[in-house]
Amino acid sequence: MITANDKKQLEAKGISEAQIEQQLRDFQTGFPFLKLAGAAAIGRGIVAVDEAKEKACIKAWEDYKAEGHHITKFVPASGAASRMFKDMFEFLDADYDVPTKPAEKQFFEGVHNFAFFQALDDSCQVNEGRGVDALIEEGSYKAVVANMLDAEGLNYGQLPKGLLQFHAYDDEVRTPLEEHLVEAALYAQSRGEADVHFTVSTEHRELFKALVERILPDYEQRFGIKYHISFSEQKPSTDTLAANMDNTPFRNEDGSLLFRPGGHGALIQNLSDLQSDVVFVKNIDNVVPDKLKPITVTWKQVIAGILVQTQKQAFEYLRLLDTGKYSHAEIEEMIRFVRHELCTDMPDLKDLEDAELVTFLRRKLNRPMRVCGVVKNVGEPGGGPFLAYNPDGSISLQILESSQIDKNNPEYMRMFTEGTHFNPVDLVCGIRDYKGEKFDLPRYVDPATGFISYKSKNGKELKALELPGLWNGAMSDWSTIFVEVPLETFNPVKTVCDLLRPEHQ
Repeated sequence: MITANDKKQLEAKGISEAQIEQQLRDFQTGFPFLKLAGAAAIGRGIVAVDEAKEKACIKAWEDYKAEGHHITKFVPASGAASRMFKDMFEFLDADYDVPTKPAEKQFFEGVHNFAFFQALDDSCQVNEGRGVDALIEEGSYKAVVANMLDAEGLNYGQLPKGLLQFHAYDDEVRTPLEEHLVEAALYAQSRGEADVHFTVSTEHRELFKALVERILPDYEQRFGIKYHISFSEQKPSTDTLAANMDNTPFRNEDGSLLFRPGGHGALIQNLSDLQSDVVFVKNIDNVVPDKLKPITVTWKQVIAGILVQTQKQAFEYLRLLDTGKYSHAEIEEMIRFVRHELCTDMPDLKDLEDAELVTFLRRKLNRPMRVCGVVKNVGEPGGGPFLAYNPDGSISLQILESSQIDKNNPEYMRMFTEGTHFNPVDLVCGIRDYKGEKFDLPRYVDPATGFISYKSKNGKELKALELPGLWNGAMSDWSTIFVEVPLETFNPVKTVCDLLRPEHQ
């Protein structure tokens, strides 16, 4: 099945034959649904922070930063913005010329309120000889949209979200990339330096670099700090094989194997490459203008403070275990910490001998740690916080997507639909152990949490393999803490009209 040419292709990508064989088995067998113990809620896996704890957490984070630890803000930014403009692409292709659907009407009614309006108007002046208002007045709506989406205009249909103009201020317009630089200065800088890492696609890397080179001196002067900006791309070794519907390898017209990007779960490799102590993870499009940043900054500090406080306690317990000099009472104290602070339990824990308990504690204490902000569920699509069973029989907190839940199980579907909270991808991660060594993050991925989707190429149906998601199965074996954060900290831009919401004005 694997030819000599295939082997050369695999070698060039850094993929082993064993990986391909496993992927073909995955296509054949599919992935199991997770066994759930329940949806997480306040008092059952989700921490509600009162005012006193909020202040203590912020102080803990400020103290940690003052010690000079290496902090990175990690921003997945490789996605093209084309999905943002789905409605507008459809309008361009429609057999009518006047805005008809709600999204089309909303776009034109609010066109002056987009941060990119001036750039769009300039483009229309150059390409059409008249501005947006004149084109609208004469009914040339599609000319306006074409100038926004097409390469001859702003090219927003092909650019990544990170490079679009999102927010207008009195004297400037900012892209999401710039808003993340501002955020980094406000909560993720240590001793006057801020480290921001963007994962980007190959075709957009130079555009990102060019923007950074142009704006960085101004932002460094504005905040009085030194930025370290870096970029990475999904590694070719994380691409996954595509399969035919009969689970044989899908081949291109030239006979070569077809590989596809493995999804955002591939970024666990990029995260693992960072030389950091603490890493903030937030999607590129979840940014707000300056007037709403204070609440975001406060809660980023809170969840970071919870991370460093909890990590410090875990490290102390691990050092105590290393001495071999601990009492039964101290073991019980550690069990309570793992159960109540890390929300990790083993149903038969009471049956374990002391030596087995120590092995269990060491395994659960000495692993990467993440604190995830969760918001109240308001019906946004995406994952939620759950208590789930792990391969070793333990129960711990996980972020699950709907694809990981057995929809034929009424109890599980009730848990999912009645879940009180939602995952907005707001994470802070500790990726070094108690000895200061980096964790090898790919070791903590649960490979059984990938999923199969159905696509097509050149009219032929195919199966695509998605790796375990970055904050789902790729972090399955991490210590996880969920903290309720205000809904105001979650402001993603999924469609262009989301930029018309008050939060982005």
